[in-house]
Amino acid sequence: MVVDYEKEGKLAIMTINRPEARNALSADVSRELNETMVNFRDDPELWVAIITGAGDRAFSAGADIKGFIRPPAAAGAETAAPPRTVERVRADQIWKPFIAAINGYALGGGLELAMTCDIRIAADHAELGQPEVNIGFMPGAGGTQRLPRFVPRAIAAEILLTGERISAQEAYRIGLVNRVVPLDQLMPTAKQIAETICQKGPLGVRATKEAMIRGYNMPLDEGLRLEGELAGRVRSSEDFIEGARAFAEKRPPAYKGK
Repeated sequence: MVVDYEKEGKLAIMTINRPEARNALSADVSRELNETMVNFRDDPELWVAIITGAGDRAFSAGADIKGFIRPPAAAGAETAAPPRTVERVRADQIWKPFIAAINGYALGGGLELAMTCDIRIAADHAELGQPEVNIGFMPGAGGTQRLPRFVPRAIAAEILLTGERISAQEAYRIGLVNRVVPLDQLMPTAKQIAETICQKGPLGVRATKEAMIRGYNMPLDEGLRLEGELAGRVRSSEDFIEGARAFAEKRPPAYKGK
């Protein structure tokens, strides 16, 4: 296994486990990470996920470049992809929250993976970047699309076009990560945020994430309609009734995700 999958109560922890390769994203990593995301999405007992990397050097240093070093396919040759046994998903297609605990290098595909997460916490020694242009390539897993949405376009352009890394502190300054903490506080901080989210109504949390992501590129009126539709759905849930009663009775709510 190259992706460890642990469950702690309502929390799922996905750890890319290739520290000898700086947790590079091989085909096996991509497949297993996808499988764990589907498992997390479909498990009603799991409410929040943390993605991190093994060791203290790298969250993920990006794609496994060795896997790309092969002759181009001959013109007209068939390039059949292996059959997909599991649907392809991303963290920003799943309405349960994801937290990226960035424990070192988050480069190329590693940063692109972190950017699919909702909250990013970085260790203070972490370095982030999109270095694909350094090998004559380009960010091809969302980097050119997500980064300009998360930070000012001119800053995104400099990161994408120079291929240079930025520090965790700079990533915080430009708003790319939520917090920077010492390495020994990285997972405790990520778990504390996850626990805070797990105390909230899960249906409301998921509807909030869905409205935020789906509505981002909508005109305001369409986004407000989407928000209203989702709010109406949550309003009729058992969890909302429980939350309202608990508030009135001044007691902690007992949410069930129903």
